[in-house]
Amino acid sequence: MSKPVVLIAEELSPATLEALGPDFEIRNVDGADRSALLPALAEANAVLIRSATKMDAEAIAAAPKLKVIARAGVGLDNVDIKAATNAGVMVVNAPTSNIISAAELAIAQIMGLARHIPDANASLKAGEWKRSKYTGVELYEKTIGIIGLGRIGTLVAQRLAGFGTTLIGYDPYVTQARAEQMGVELVSIEELMKRSDFITIHIPKTPETTGMISTAQFSIAKPNLRIVNCSRGGIIDEAALYEALSSGQIAGAGLDVFVNEPPKDSPLLGLPNILVTPHLGASTDEAQEKAGISVAKSVRLALAGDLVPDAVNVAGGVIDASVKPGIPLAEKLGQIVAGLAHTSIVSVEFEARGEIAAHDVTVLKLAALKGLFQTMVTEQVSYVNAPLMAEQRGVEVRLTQDTKSDEYRNVTTLKAVLSDGSSVSAGGTVIGPKHQQKVVSINGYDVELSMAEHLVVMVYQDRPGIVAIYGKAFAEAGINIAAMTIARQQKGGKALSVITVDSPVAPALLDKLKVEIQADSMRAISLVDEY
Repeated sequence: MSKPVVLIAEELSPATLEALGPDFEIRNVDGADRSALLPALAEANAVLIRSATKMDAEAIAAAPKLKVIARAGVGLDNVDIKAATNAGVMVVNAPTSNIISAAELAIAQIMGLARHIPDANASLKAGEWKRSKYTGVELYEKTIGIIGLGRIGTLVAQRLAGFGTTLIGYDPYVTQARAEQMGVELVSIEELMKRSDFITIHIPKTPETTGMISTAQFSIAKPNLRIVNCSRGGIIDEAALYEALSSGQIAGAGLDVFVNEPPKDSPLLGLPNILVTPHLGASTDEAQEKAGISVAKSVRLALAGDLVPDAVNVAGGVIDASVKPGIPLAEKLGQIVAGLAHTSIVSVEFEARGEIAAHDVTVLKLAALKGLFQTMVTEQVSYVNAPLMAEQRGVEVRLTQDTKSDEYRNVTTLKAVLSDGSSVSAGGTVIGPKHQQKVVSINGYDVELSMAEHLVVMVYQDRPGIVAIYGKAFAEAGINIAAMTIARQQKGGKALSVITVDSPVAPALLDKLKVEIQADSMRAISLVDEY
């Protein structure tokens, strides 16, 4: 029998090829050359890439035998995950390969800013000897704020503790108990901005976090603040940062990431009090080798038909045909629950009811956890590391199954208990031969609404005229309402409205509406569809 064909589309470490082993036919191609890549994909069962090869819909269509796309790194911007999923192609990456490298770069940025290392180096090499000009500051006894306490933020905290610093942190998804284990005091973003001498950012970029550090935040910061972002470009408003640095409102900044990369013509590059690097978070020999070995192991598992820990779109292994349609639904339910949560989560329960409960539905629980953590952490979330993320955050996870379902053939529900004792939940079902996804419950209210990319969920005292108020507000903002449902548990009590809209809703509009209709809660949720 012929060996499966593994196509190497970019230069990888020798350790990657060793990890693949002798069971495959290895072929090489320049992935950046489309005229060479597309024909080479025709016989490929697996393709290994880095950042230069674009595995878009065209490339995937040219690979009828392809079973797995393996990205030797963290980012997946060059892979069309939806097209891959539709074609039944697994996508894997190496989500933990660079976490130490990324954490160490953040520390290096902080040290570089504290001691003016790049500028002092350039000055001395230019023949100058200006010791007083480059007088720095110690980290000892300084207050360092960490925004985001996931795996990278935790590694940064562990390393900074050795400098004798006071660590404070902001992460709405981390419990107080977990923060205390890390030696970090949990505070609000406002308190963190006010108290910090240094700030380092380690959160994902989402609609909610884009521009979260802007003019208002810099206005309450200390003038000696030095802020570092080695996470995602755009979390710091670059225009506001320029103004804060150029006016002396803060002392310095270190950036490894930018809104546009490379940041051509950015005025930030001309400032004397900024330290910049060209997105080097994963650029170490060790990270590259770890990434290559990790995806090589995933390719072996995928081509053997086994469960693949770092698969981002499908779990791999044997999954019953009746369970598979529920995977994307479960992931979206996780995203909805994350969007509904107003504070940290202490426990979650995934419930499967109906005919699917007679089968192994573990993959649905994993998909729900994956969706839950997607917008909470900077790392890529997979079916295997999602439970680990829950464990690291002290989140208890339960799975319940019941073959009885009164209203639907199958229904799945994710419930989360929050640190303040309240709970949030979302339930859904899949209907018909096209597997249409529907939301059937939110926070205990019965609803029925087709799943959509943008949802707005609000709870308020049921009374006449509310729909007119938010309908008018959305219309004036140019936001089209695609569908809506209103549920209540008793006449004159609380009502829950779920609205699907065609575009994201600005936080300022939500805040205004919440006041106008005196809502108990008002949440906008944008879903990521990898399927």
